[in-house]
Amino acid sequence: MVEKKVAEVIELIDNVAEDTSVPKNIRRALSEAKERLKGQDELSTRVSAAIYAIEAISEDINMPMHARTQIWAILSALESIKAR
Repeated sequence: MVEKKVAEVIELIDNVAEDTSVPKNIRRALSEAKERLKGQDELSTRVSAAIYAIEAISEDINMPMHARTQIWAILSALESIKAR
């Protein structure tokens, strides 16, 4: 069940990362978070690493508002996974 939730988060990350209106540095951070989620570490470690990577860019002033909203949704989903 938790891995299904992680897969859904990865899909959300892909949606934002494929948006060409999102700056490259943000897409790069999202790709890094995605790779960390797919890693072989313990779930809590993977989720924490992904949150850290995304939080670093969540307040980027160059981010379009629609992407910021999606980023917050991704962070919220990751936090709910981490809380389990």
